Amino acid sequence: MSTAPADLVAARAAVVPGPAVTCVFAVTETPPPDEVVTVTPGHDGGGPLRVLAAGPLHLIVQDVPAAAFGEEALAQRLNRPAELERCARAHHRAVETAASAGPVVPLPMATLYLDDRNAVRAVAAREASLRGLLDRLRDRTEWAVKVHGPGTAHASAAAGDGPADGRSYLARASARRRTEREVRERALGQAQAVDRELRRYAVAATRHRPQSEQLTGRNVPQLLNAAYLVDDGQRAEFVRAVGELARDARRSAMEVTVSGPWIPYSFARPDEVECAAHGEAGA
Repeated sequence: MSTAPADLVAARAAVVPGPAVTCVFAVTETPPPDEVVTVTPGHDGGGPLRVLAAGPLHLIVQDVPAAAFGEEALAQRLNRPAELERCARAHHRAVETAASAGPVVPLPMATLYLDDRNAVRAVAAREASLRGLLDRLRDRTEWAVKVHGPGTAHASAAAGDGPADGRSYLARASARRRTEREVRERALGQAQAVDRELRRYAVAATRHRPQSEQLTGRNVPQLLNAAYLVDDGQRAEFVRAVGELARDARRSAMEVTVSGPWIPYSFARPDEVECAAHGEAGA
């Protein structure tokens, strides 16, 4: 349902006290029903989520207070872990709602425009590339695979113990370092082999920076942090391949884990879409 400009201004004022900007969550060809979109919680302090037409494409948007989403205010909020998590959850809920009706291009969190007109203009300028990206993501999902390798305890055990005199201690320390290096090199080779094998079942793949042990909560290094774009028809084969690789890895004190299916965030990158460079709030 289209809204006349005067009615739209009145609606924005009614749901968001003070000046508002348009927050865009995702682009899709087939929008979910309005009754589904409007009941999805968005960012705190904003109006209900809504569908905004942009030619043959549709945006899932929300009116949000300009004061809370200005560049400085937003940067301060996103530096607080609780606020960052709250914003990320709101963004993901909106993207999930958009994806319930078909392929979706998620935009970066807090993609803001001064108003609906600027948001529509930005998407219209990239219509061809966006439609191509939607076609690429259709009937495909993202799967995350992580490989964790043996820790230093495994390498130290391989090095063994020996006499306690100083010269022997130095020799054992040198042997232990050499063994740790060899164990890690073998583990990295195995992780790369896992990646090569899984790419055979995917239409695209990308490797993210390995997470630290502090983030993973494990006392062993993360050797592979990868994402794979998999045809839904290949899902069973992909999961089966991961299972076989995980069983093989356990023989070397390594662990291969998989999670998914996910919305393909890793394969709808902002640099591919380039929507956010036109008419941004605060520009």
